[in-house]
Amino acid sequence: MDEKYLLVVNGKPEGPYSIDELKAMRIKAGDFIKTTAMDDYKEAHEVAELRTIFGFRLQTVTPQYFGAFDQRVLAAIIDWLIVGGIAIAITYIPVILITNPIIKAALTASLLVVIPLAYIIYHIVMEASPKQATYGKMILKIRVCNLDGSDIDTPKAIKRNLYKILSLLTLLVGYLMSFFNKKQQCLHDVLAETLVMRDRLV
Repeated sequence: MDEKYLLVVNGKPEGPYSIDELKAMRIKAGDFIKTTAMDDYKEAHEVAELRTIFGFRLQTVTPQYFGAFDQRVLAAIIDWLIVGGIAIAITYIPVILITNPIIKAALTASLLVVIPLAYIIYHIVMEASPKQATYGKMILKIRVCNLDGSDIDTPKAIKRNLYKILSLLTLLVGYLMSFFNKKQQCLHDVLAETLVMRDRLV
């Protein structure tokens, strides 16, 4: 079944409309549209399908609103709970079934390595995905992007998350840097040339 789109007309959502109906309405690249699968409205040029059909060119928009420190901390807590919870749940069953105390202790201790490693991989995969955000960031309505607002790719996501080690090694000074620059960038954001942005004030 063809995707249907809501279209903002004179400040109000109308529709849903099919692709053929949108063609008849002569939508523009800057018109705001939304499908049921989308979290928020986007400009038409931001949707790959519409770019292909209508010949729109993807336009980058310089971010104006940035993720606050408290939003980022809360998102990180949510993500640690998600990753840690899954890792502990997976490990719990073998620990219960295995009777050898040494193996039990080894499995439990392995979580000290597995959880941080899984946390980094989770961030890389999610930040390089179309959502550009972990589940924690999605809940807080913030996402990672390039300095011009465009999506980051996998190499950039890897670089950003490895640079987080430097932010930690500076005794969290790297994170507190966000209080002292207009774009609220932490050290790893500055080094990777990324931003944590929010599309609109909330």
